[in-house]
Amino acid sequence: MIEFILQTIFWTLALYGLFEIIKNIIYISTYTSFKSDGIYLIIAVKNQEDKIEGFLRSSLFKLLYGREENLKNIIVADLKSTDKTKEIAKKLSNEYECLKVLSWKECKDIMDNVDES
Repeated sequence: MIEFILQTIFWTLALYGLFEIIKNIIYISTYTSFKSDGIYLIIAVKNQEDKIEGFLRSSLFKLLYGREENLKNIIVADLKSTDKTKEIAKKLSNEYECLKVLSWKECKDIMDNVDES
């Protein structure tokens, strides 16, 4: 019986570790394409559902239609909004590849690891 319990604990921890590795691989492959050249517009937002779509669309227009040639990506860092701000931004990020929606912690982690070369 003790052996069964120990094996169950072992396999549970092994599966958890595998899950964490897969999660990190997905995170790295998704969010580490940032380079230090160019300008990244980081927009910190909280509870701005009435204004976020218009603001993002005007910013995307500048990025996509060449008014700002050095602008590489627009990053929306959500500060734990309690309204539909994050959902609206995510909907737009599905339409535009250059728009990323992250939590503030994810944004900070990425900026801390930007390749400086």
